Amino acid sequence: MLICLPNSSSRPAAVTHTTRQLSFRPSTQDIGTTATRISFFPFCRARSTQATMPLTIESTVKMPSGYSIPMLALGVYQTPMGVAEDVTAHAVRNGYRHVDSAAAYRNEEQSSKGMLGGGVPREQLFFTSKVPPKSVNYEDAKSVVDESLSKTGLDYIDLYLLHSPYGGKSNRLGAWKALVEAVEAGKVRSIGVSNYGLHHLEELEEYIKATEAEEGKGKGGVLSVNQVELHPWLARPDIVQWCEKRGVILEAYSPLVRAQRMEEPALEALAKKHGKTGAQILLRWGLQKNFVILPKSVTHSRIEENRDLYNFELSEEDMKSLDTGEYAPCAWDPTTSRD
Repeated sequence: MLICLPNSSSRPAAVTHTTRQLSFRPSTQDIGTTATRISFFPFCRARSTQATMPLTIESTVKMPSGYSIPMLALGVYQTPMGVAEDVTAHAVRNGYRHVDSAAAYRNEEQSSKGMLGGGVPREQLFFTSKVPPKSVNYEDAKSVVDESLSKTGLDYIDLYLLHSPYGGKSNRLGAWKALVEAVEAGKVRSIGVSNYGLHHLEELEEYIKATEAEEGKGKGGVLSVNQVELHPWLARPDIVQWCEKRGVILEAYSPLVRAQRMEEPALEALAKKHGKTGAQILLRWGLQKNFVILPKSVTHSRIEENRDLYNFELSEEDMKSLDTGEYAPCAWDPTTSRD
C-alpha cells in the first residue's frame, strides 16, 4: 500500500537485502504489494509491515523512482584516471556494486570500464554520475548526460545528480528539467541533487509540484537522492529530516572525514570496543543512519577494509556517543549558497 505523507514525518526508507542475484530494476512483483517501498510519485512514502533486514554488503534502499540503490559505494573523487579502472574492478570483485563518479572527476570512462570488468553482470551494477557546477543549466546539462553515456559506454546511467546548486535558480531548474527529460528518454533511470540545502530543496519541491499541476504527474521529475557531506561532525539534522520526511535517499560523501578525526576519543573508544578501525566505525554509523555511504580509496587493502562492516553493530549508546552537535565540514559546503 502506498501512503503519501507530504506533511507528516516518517521513518527512513527501510533496508532490504537478498541472497539471490541482485537487480536494481523495479519488478512488477514489487509494485502494489504490502512489502513494497516503491513510489513513482515525488515526495510520497511507501510504508509496509515488512521487517527491516539485517545490514549486509548486499543491502539496498528503494528510491522514490522505484529503483534500488546499493548502500555501499566506491567513491572515485580525485581518483586518477590511471588507477580508476583497477580500483573499481577490485571493488566489484570484493562485493561492491555501486560506483559514484562525476563528470568533474574526469574518470567516468575508466571507472565504468573497471566496474564492468569486475566479473558481475551489468544489471547487478549501479553507476552514478553528476552534472558539474559549470554545466548547471538546461543546454549544458543535456550535453553532459550524453557525454557521460558516450564515455562510459553504458546504455543507461543508474543515477544522475546535479553536483551543486551553484548557478542561480533559473539555471538550477533548467538543469533539473534536462535530467527529467533524460529519464523520459531512457538515458537515466533515477535523478537527484548534491549539496542542496533546505532552501534549494524547497525551491525544487515547489517547481516539481507546480510543473505537475500544469502538465501532469511525473512531468516535474522525481527527486530520489540528495548527496551531501555527512558524518558525526556534520550530521545535518535539518537536511536529514527534510529528506526522510519525503522519502528522499541521503548519500554521505566524505564519510571518513578525510581521516581528520581518527584520534577523537569517542571514536577510538568505539574502535577498541568492537575490534574495528575508526574508519569502519564511521562507515557503520552511516549505514545505521540509513545513508548510502561513499568511501573513497585507491588502496586495495582499504577498499577491502571499508566493506568489512557487517559482523558488528553499534548500540544505541554507541550511536549517541557520536552525536557531537558540531558543524565542521571537511570539504566545500554549497548547501549554504544563496545565489
